[in-house]
Amino acid sequence: QVEFVESGGGLVQAGDSLRLSCAASGRTFNAYNMGWFRQAPGKERDFVAAITYRSGSTYYADSVKGRFTISRDNAKNTVYLQLNSLKPEDTAVYYCAATNYLTTLTKAAARYDSWGQGTQVTVSS
Repeated sequence: QVEFVESGGGLVQAGDSLRLSCAASGRTFNAYNMGWFRQAPGKERDFVAAITYRSGSTYYADSVKGRFTISRDNAKNTVYLQLNSLKPEDTAVYYCAATNYLTTLTKAAARYDSWGQGTQVTVSS
């Protein structure tokens, strides 16, 4: 089992950038594909981005493609989400998650086994 702690959220203005980090505990971090999800108040948890365990491939939701970038540093047991050109509709709690479903990158939350506690991102207009 891997545990995660997210950080880097905050209150920013539209057009600003943030970098979210998700630090993992445990020695098997590099065996998991990783994903980022977000949940706005009153809405379901939505897929944002995913990355393979060796950083060979990435996958993005259409709503963030070209603005957000997922990356990971297995030596630091950390996955990142760079958020650029933020919009008010990006306001949500952002969660990182791990999956041992390695066949392909997936946006299905049910495929992810371990989740962080979330970090709040608020974008004002």
